[in-house]
Amino acid sequence: MIAQIFTRRMFVCVLTGFASGMPLYLLIQLVPAWLRDSGVSLAEIGLFALVGLPYTWKFLWAPLMDRWPLPLGLRRGWMLAAQIGLMLTIGLLGAIDPLANTALVAAVAVVIAIFSATQDVAIDAYRREILDDHELGLGNSIHVQAYRIASLVPGSLSLILADTLPWSWVFWITAAFMLVGVGLSLFASEPERDVVPASGLVETVVAPFRDYLRRRGWGALLLALTFMVAYKLGDNMATALSTPFYLDLGFTKTQIGLVAKHAALWPAIMGGLLGGIAMLRLGINKALWVFGGLQMVSILGFAWLAGTGPVLWLLATVIAFEYFGVGLGTAAFTAFIARESSKTFAATQFALFTALAALPRSLANATTGVLVEQLGWVTFFVFCTGLALPGMLLLIWVAPWSANNDIRG
Repeated sequence: MIAQIFTRRMFVCVLTGFASGMPLYLLIQLVPAWLRDSGVSLAEIGLFALVGLPYTWKFLWAPLMDRWPLPLGLRRGWMLAAQIGLMLTIGLLGAIDPLANTALVAAVAVVIAIFSATQDVAIDAYRREILDDHELGLGNSIHVQAYRIASLVPGSLSLILADTLPWSWVFWITAAFMLVGVGLSLFASEPERDVVPASGLVETVVAPFRDYLRRRGWGALLLALTFMVAYKLGDNMATALSTPFYLDLGFTKTQIGLVAKHAALWPAIMGGLLGGIAMLRLGINKALWVFGGLQMVSILGFAWLAGTGPVLWLLATVIAFEYFGVGLGTAAFTAFIARESSKTFAATQFALFTALAALPRSLANATTGVLVEQLGWVTFFVFCTGLALPGMLLLIWVAPWSANNDIRG
């Protein structure tokens, strides 16, 4: 098992995860904190979840990325183009006054999301192509945990710097960390892939969907897509306003940067890595049941914290338990998505499935600010726990406990 973990392909998964996570965590952690610190209302901050819509629509341009290469290659070329765009737009975002030009902030954030979603399409396809089927559980788990490590930059380092530096400097420093992705794009090798015959635009778009329907059928497609929306709905909504929640409880930005972010990060990484290793033996189906149940129950810890107030040790404990469950659930969920995708049309199919997974984050999360103002924090978190139940029930059909189609090492 050790030989399966310490390989060059697994190290590449570390780099892909860091590069993918940076821009998303900037949008969902640093930007809300910046807006709140500048006096923008909670309701407006909640609506900023809509800037993530490109993550749900990325499958529309993903077929082009399955067919037409850029100078560095089909995967590396698109990765590099998106990463250069991300560095520039992230740096420029900090020059805007968020209170006086909230609409402009939203517009630039949408552009960042488009570049980020494009990078994700290329990186997910690249990872699907370099990993063998039996490596999908562990490789995607490592990717996800590196993704979470990337949150240390916008969610911890950048917040700490914001206490002493101007926000404009903070955003350029944050943007510089995208050089990790640029290095991967420049120096990694382009994967070998099945040769897809040249065709027109219509066939380029239709072929990936035809491939999936041929393999699985309409019923399986609709069931899988519904599951991908529902499985992490409660978890996504519960953590959508985490930084404003901590600020409202009375914690300082430095406390959030040093305690809250680290209490979330390391248990999530531990949960994800343990989940990835466990899937080598347990399989994906059983992991979805066990890890998803822990993920759902852990949401209730936020309700407890909301009713207690700014107790630092309790903040760390609740967040650690929540994100350990999230790490486990995300590891199994990402492996499930990879299993549903083919290598031939990896960009389009992976983009479609991850787009559906992002749908609750972009649409349902837009309502979280209004819900909190109407329900209060305690009732809101109980409500989010209930929203996790439908996704768990769908496992009866999507990933039966006794099924033999799990990926195993």
